[in-house]
Amino acid sequence: MNELRANRVGEQMKKELGDIIGRKIKDPRVGFVTVTDVEVSGDLQQAKVFISVLGENKQKQDTLVGLAKAKGFIRSEIGKRIRLRKTPELYFEFDEAIEKGNRIEHILRQINDTEE
Repeated sequence: MNELRANRVGEQMKKELGDIIGRKIKDPRVGFVTVTDVEVSGDLQQAKVFISVLGENKQKQDTLVGLAKAKGFIRSEIGKRIRLRKTPELYFEFDEAIEKGNRIEHILRQINDTEE
């Protein structure tokens, strides 16, 4: 039951975070960010937010710094939008799955091209 609730809260947070980061954050360091997933702990105290950022490594790091600085504001906005007794603590991480998938696809294309 707890896991089901944590998943539902995570999905709701993912939707709201996409809106908050896309529209409310005015920090120039924050680039084009896509929230790919949110994992909420079973006790709803912590949320790991996986993001994908368009751009070079420097832009990605700057975006992470900008989001860390805006963490309090983002958390308060989440608290206003989602009715929870306590808003989870947010931790931002890069979603490496997309880059790994692109790399695998590139390697497979190279293998396919050499076979032809």
